[in-house]
Amino acid sequence: MQEYKEPYRILTAGGEGEITEKKSRFIATVRSVESEEEAQRFIGEMKKKYWDARHNCSAYVLGPKGELSRCSDDGEPSQTAGRPMLEVLLGEEIRNVAVVVTRYFGGVLLGTGGLVRAYTQAVREGIKNSQTAWMRYGIRYGLDTDYNGIGKILYFLSEAGIEPERAEYTEKVYLQVMLPFEIAGKMEKEITEATGGKTKITEIERAYFIDKRCSL
Repeated sequence: MQEYKEPYRILTAGGEGEITEKKSRFIATVRSVESEEEAQRFIGEMKKKYWDARHNCSAYVLGPKGELSRCSDDGEPSQTAGRPMLEVLLGEEIRNVAVVVTRYFGGVLLGTGGLVRAYTQAVREGIKNSQTAWMRYGIRYGLDTDYNGIGKILYFLSEAGIEPERAEYTEKVYLQVMLPFEIAGKMEKEITEATGGKTKITEIERAYFIDKRCSL
């Protein structure tokens, strides 16, 4: 069986968050992106929207394992804005996401430590006001069974918190289900045993899916 792949979080709805630190305003805008080009367009959009701000710092992470990540201090002292912002995204395990933190300078210098704290807090505030969900790796199956077996199958699925993606009731019953990879083998065995081997189990594909059981 193909090896297990780690889950990761995605945005299902972006959000904004704002904090004030010594009269400076920090506005975080968080958005889902699918490519580096899309991330750059988003950053450009925010710079245009907040054209009168002192800084528009940014960070983004792409790929299930965070294969591509970039950040920018946009004129703030090195490592005080973009890197802390990126660390929040990585620590929250959110992928395919970009954030821009806009700073309107309030006239009081924060120092390097103060900047790191402010940009970090702003990103966390933006994520708090966003909606996320877990992407899990799983196996999609087609299950062909009879009316004697369907009750047992639905019981096992219900116990695991899984709802069928499709259900067709004709002379027999067909279900399409997506099972998390880590329980797929166990579920196959349980369904086969419970229905006396009368359920035909066909693997359709292996892919990531939004696990509604773990939506945040």
